[in-house]
Amino acid sequence: MSRLALLLSLFCAPFLLAAQPMLLASPDGTLLVTVQADNEIIWQLQRKKQSLILPTTISLTLEGRGVLGKNVVVQKIERNLVDRVLQPTLHQKSASVIERYNELIITCQGDWGVAFRLYNEGVAYRFFTQIKGATTVLDEQFTFRPAVCQNVFFPEEESFYSHNERIFKPLPAKELTEKRLASLPTLVQLDDSTKILLTETDLQNYPGLWLNGDVKADGTLQGTFPRYPKQVQETSDRDIKVTEREAFLAKTSGTRTYPWRLFLVARKDADLLTNQLPWLAAEPSRIKNTDWIKPGKVAWDWWNNLNLFGPKITFHAGVNTATYRYFVDFAAANGLEYIVLDEGWTEPGDLLKINPDLNMDELAAYAKSKKVGLLLWVTWTSIDKQFDALLPALKKWDVRGLKIDFMQRDDQPAVEFYWRVAEKAATNRLLLDFHGAHKPAGLPRTWPNVISFEGVYGLENSKWDKDKQIGPEHNVTIPFTRQVAGPMDYTPGAMLNYTQADWYPAWGRPASLGTRCHELAKYVVYESPLQMLADSPTNYEKEPECLRFLAAVPSVWEKTIALDGRVSDYVAIARQAQNGLWYIGAMTDWTARTLSLNTDFLPAGDYEMETYLDGANADRCAQDYQRTVTRLKSGQRIAAKMAPGGGYVAVLRKL
Repeated sequence: MSRLALLLSLFCAPFLLAAQPMLLASPDGTLLVTVQADNEIIWQLQRKKQSLILPTTISLTLEGRGVLGKNVVVQKIERNLVDRVLQPTLHQKSASVIERYNELIITCQGDWGVAFRLYNEGVAYRFFTQIKGATTVLDEQFTFRPAVCQNVFFPEEESFYSHNERIFKPLPAKELTEKRLASLPTLVQLDDSTKILLTETDLQNYPGLWLNGDVKADGTLQGTFPRYPKQVQETSDRDIKVTEREAFLAKTSGTRTYPWRLFLVARKDADLLTNQLPWLAAEPSRIKNTDWIKPGKVAWDWWNNLNLFGPKITFHAGVNTATYRYFVDFAAANGLEYIVLDEGWTEPGDLLKINPDLNMDELAAYAKSKKVGLLLWVTWTSIDKQFDALLPALKKWDVRGLKIDFMQRDDQPAVEFYWRVAEKAATNRLLLDFHGAHKPAGLPRTWPNVISFEGVYGLENSKWDKDKQIGPEHNVTIPFTRQVAGPMDYTPGAMLNYTQADWYPAWGRPASLGTRCHELAKYVVYESPLQMLADSPTNYEKEPECLRFLAAVPSVWEKTIALDGRVSDYVAIARQAQNGLWYIGAMTDWTARTLSLNTDFLPAGDYEMETYLDGANADRCAQDYQRTVTRLKSGQRIAAKMAPGGGYVAVLRKL
């Protein structure tokens, strides 16, 4: 080659790289991403030549460097194939997770690039920069353009100041204007079968992604972010509100990766129940020794308003030593690993001021003697200020974890708080359960001591929800939406259950909408390695059959099989426990239905099947149920009959 030809080839190489569309196929060949990188970074997604996501422009704008994604000069293209099996610290869905994807990494002139990963279950992309020193992110362009859109399950928000406890409203595309705001995850229904769930993971040192509709109102969704707080106001012992924001999103290191933008593709609704991309794409665990991280079930005090009553109760129930000793006894008698001391054990604004009716030294010693762990509720504002001051007491009392509440934000400083306290807690072997929180976005993998998250419209709303939104239709929507993002502390367990006509909100003696079996099935369908029993020990002790089931059902699983489901209509899941037992849980909305469930996932043989069924009159009295024990052969179909707002549970023991 002549010197001139060599120079021309070197000069033209970046342009030739950019001019050619880059193709990335999923390992099974069904999904195809096409990326064009010249004037802009544009990508699209197809499934078997059918467009799912139309060509979409992405970019990242940095102060002093302009728009990363304009006038692109590609310097290098890398391709990787990953195919391996991972073992998560906490078996939220399974003891092992298959990680299989093809990756395309595009490095561009200007010390930046973008990476795409295509899994059989969806696509992820993220930006990365390799800039020396610090940088300021001014903006990020995120757009979702579905090829078609029937409706969007839209968790609508009023503002960025939110607990992210939302109803997923199925809105037609024409109603999604630019004035409407949603948090993540958001589920888009393209056609009668295909859905795409939008969320993010590996959210670190960066604000969370939210969504607006679009002026075209055709199903297009535009990304928006809570910008960096300029001024905040601490309005109470738990609330820090942003009163003014900066023009930028984040001040951060110039050498870093940014959060993964996730698009989970479901060929049928049930595919969403086992999709693990939010966990897979997160940063692996930073904790070397995780033996102390113990999942389990929790006797919770707050929802049931500490209502203990009956002949055995000779003390006045409330936030006092006698009441919590009773909770410890209840937990110990039923093999529950933990109890929570929620609001009231201390002054929320000063964690060193213990309630005078509560002898924490005595209670801690008693709980330890009974082998029951203590979890303590705190506000985020107080624990951020007083973690080090409270730590000696936490160690003295052998406290196992903290339930941290009321963050209500996911701008950059708020996200930094999650990571800061997660690391501190891990250093001191403390579990964390975040309430008043944004959705999980990778943190539970990186810091697996973060054992659960709220960020869900859960059972607590039954204390005040006059519109009856906390009912079966919502309950069979969130397994396909919020739960896909990560662990979900819905706090189930109501023993007072009512039909839609009879139910009313009650603060002091709350009840659930739907049948008793609907409530029991939540313990199989809902995923939280720290699973609550929300009702009073007194109410559980009145229901020994149900209590035996709740005492035995695991909070983590070896295998998960999606049996059937349709968003907002019904759901059915099978899960295997560590002891080898299989559990089946099914739930329906306010429509009575019978699901025909396959058991071909069972190893060959005969099984004893213990079932909890809606009673003959569960449509009139929601607490009506039947427990039966029958025989079953593997592969035999099960008829799961459910009343309106009903449920079904089966426990299968191999003979």
